[in-house]
Amino acid sequence: MTTNIRPYKGIYPKINNTNYIDPSAVLVGEIALGIDASVWPLVAARGDVNKIEIGDRTNIQDGTVLHVTRKTPNKPDGYPLIIGNDVTVGHKAMLHGCRIGDRVLVGMGAIILDNAVVEDDVIVGAGSLVPPGKTLASGFLYVGSPVKQARELTAAELAFLPESADNYVRLKNEYLDEH
Repeated sequence: MTTNIRPYKGIYPKINNTNYIDPSAVLVGEIALGIDASVWPLVAARGDVNKIEIGDRTNIQDGTVLHVTRKTPNKPDGYPLIIGNDVTVGHKAMLHGCRIGDRVLVGMGAIILDNAVVEDDVIVGAGSLVPPGKTLASGFLYVGSPVKQARELTAAELAFLPESADNYVRLKNEYLDEH
């Protein structure tokens, strides 16, 4: 067992040979990584009291914290952290018990809290705060603390979302080729 990928109550993170996980990242418990997903330096991901799912071609960048909310009698499912496909999570973001759709860019230092939903094709600006239970509709840029809808995404921005994920797939492949 490596010290950075470890079980909680006998449940190990599920990773595959297409994933890149930096040796300084820590993954604990019920975490599942999709095909070509990558986890970069100093990420802390704790799937201890609920599950974390990271989609295909999604990258979790340096210093990000991923966590969940436990199941309780009042919330029998708690709040897992579900991250879709082709998502770019910028440096030092914090995602806690929320749902992130496909082709989303979470800007550096953004915080997304319990039971928030970010629909497909969204950009959450750097440093933004998404309060608990808030839904961000598809096709928009959101900025601020608390976050507000700023404007519709341009065609170029919509095209950039999967391109950003592809850039990180190429980068993680370069890292894997070196080891």
